[in-house]
Amino acid sequence: MIKTPQQKLNIQNEFSAELYIRREDLLHPFVSGNKFRKLKYNLLEAEKTQKETIVTFGGAFSNHIAATAAACQERGLKSIGIIRGEELAENLEQTLAGNPTLRFAQQCGMQFKFVSRTVYREKNNAPFINELESEFPNSFIVPEGGTNELAVKGCEEILTEQDEKFDIICCPVGTGGTISGLINASKKHQKILGFPALKGDFLQKEIDKFAEKNNYELILDYHFGGYAKVNVELIEFINKFNEENNIPLDPIYTGKMVFGIFDLLKKGKFNNKKVLMIHTGGLQGIEGMNLQLAKKNLPLIK
Repeated sequence: MIKTPQQKLNIQNEFSAELYIRREDLLHPFVSGNKFRKLKYNLLEAEKTQKETIVTFGGAFSNHIAATAAACQERGLKSIGIIRGEELAENLEQTLAGNPTLRFAQQCGMQFKFVSRTVYREKNNAPFINELESEFPNSFIVPEGGTNELAVKGCEEILTEQDEKFDIICCPVGTGGTISGLINASKKHQKILGFPALKGDFLQKEIDKFAEKNNYELILDYHFGGYAKVNVELIEFINKFNEENNIPLDPIYTGKMVFGIFDLLKKGKFNNKKVLMIHTGGLQGIEGMNLQLAKKNLPLIK
């Protein structure tokens, strides 16, 4: 089991709260954070069942797509990315020139199948899965974001014995796999707080499929308008946090969570509590986000 460093933050607060961050972003240069944890047992299962190819799903700037491509290259497996947005295939050279995530994935050997948004919505349905299994024989299919029982098993390994001292454990939430693993690995006295990057409370159903306890709460107020949405306030917070703590944050997941935690800290939510934040990586996405910010003439993430 791989342990990652834990960093205490020097914060001035009147509520006697202690904040720590678990540096899962340091797990691997390309397969970092929760992607490393989620892929671990999926790839072991693929190898055990002698599959040659990993097929998985994601958007054009998906951390999961980049991580899967790198992990497969490292382990000698082929990788196929089912990418949302058929228009991206019209001029692939142009798409790759303007998209560091897909460019990196291709450099790692990943092949792409671009599909329309309508088709992409079928990604969890048996007929589409059967189609993919026919098109890519001897393949192992990993869901979008990597979330399944094997992924949850990997995420249960994030917490260690030294984390028993914490009252509250916080993590960003995308597809629900990471928080489910944390819930299962947590102790009776601990509360798990999830900070979804998406609008809406539909994630509770997904989490309840895998979670063995009910000691969690979703904090729905810090998505900044939804997935991949940011504003100047968030960017400035991320840059200031990095300057003060020498910890880069991604703008889609961990950055929003840390912003939310600091806001709640000011409101007295964590009075006399020891709080552990899980940094889930995703730093590869900063380059793509900065390209979008530059087009809008907004400040860049440093």
